Amino acid sequence: MNTNQEWQSVTWFEVTEHQAGQRVDNFLFTRLKGVPKSRIYRLIREGQVRVNKKRIKAETRLEIGDQVRVAPIRYEQKQESDVPVSDSVAQSLLSRVVYEDEGLLVVNKPSGIAVHGGSGVAYGLIEALRAATGKKYLELIHRIDRDTSGLVMISKKRSTLKHLQDLLREHKIQKTYAAIVKGQVSLDQQLIDAPLLRYELANGERRVRVSKEGKPSKTIWKVAQRFKQATLVHASPLSGRTHQIRVHGQSIGHPLVGDDKYGHTTPYNGPEARRLCLHAMRLEIPNYPVIEAELPEDMQQLLKELAKGA
Repeated sequence: MNTNQEWQSVTWFEVTEHQAGQRVDNFLFTRLKGVPKSRIYRLIREGQVRVNKKRIKAETRLEIGDQVRVAPIRYEQKQESDVPVSDSVAQSLLSRVVYEDEGLLVVNKPSGIAVHGGSGVAYGLIEALRAATGKKYLELIHRIDRDTSGLVMISKKRSTLKHLQDLLREHKIQKTYAAIVKGQVSLDQQLIDAPLLRYELANGERRVRVSKEGKPSKTIWKVAQRFKQATLVHASPLSGRTHQIRVHGQSIGHPLVGDDKYGHTTPYNGPEARRLCLHAMRLEIPNYPVIEAELPEDMQQLLKELAKGA
């Protein structure tokens, strides 16, 4: 394992053909071994990571020949054994694998676990799976929020990572989410077209709002079931913005049940939820079988309670 001494001077990386297309944060996670992810994100935010001498964001994609400069890093390094991934947690996550082949692993992530460690989280889904499988190369292909449950794609091979991330950028992978939203959605199907802008609160927490200055964002909503106080919606984002389904729901007066960030002040008299009612339920990937994960038990129970009130 690398020692913290290795990163106490300026470090340079040149992006190769096999690394092209990666996000900067994923690129650095692999190369700055032993550096906490929270520290890497802080370096990026503070401009201490530059690509071709320019400031970048965590989601910036790298190209062949890019020069990545990382300022000196000083931190107290945790030993790998300090990461508290218990056998029971590791085995529980392995039992939630819904699809696997030589290059791809798809896991039905429970609500409450982050996809990766950092920002005060000791470990996430990816670290737990590496510990459970003993595989050094497992990389997140995409992300979902900590409070969102459902399907997460993880690559077992570099070629799979690049191929599926290319498909995501080209909008050729269709994701469908189940969401329980407040109130009765009147239209059976609609396209929500509202640009989204990311911003930070005073405490550094990232949020999103609808804004003319934001990036183009579209979501298709289809009503699956209506209740007196809420609606079960199947939402398919046509773009991959942070908190997109949540903010789009809020923008049309139907925020998600259990969402403590967006629309929690909207009147709602139905049964409450202990978590965000959003579940990544289906993936449709070219040349792969359709991959699905049924609604988790807590959301199924909430739907039963809503049905009692009609």
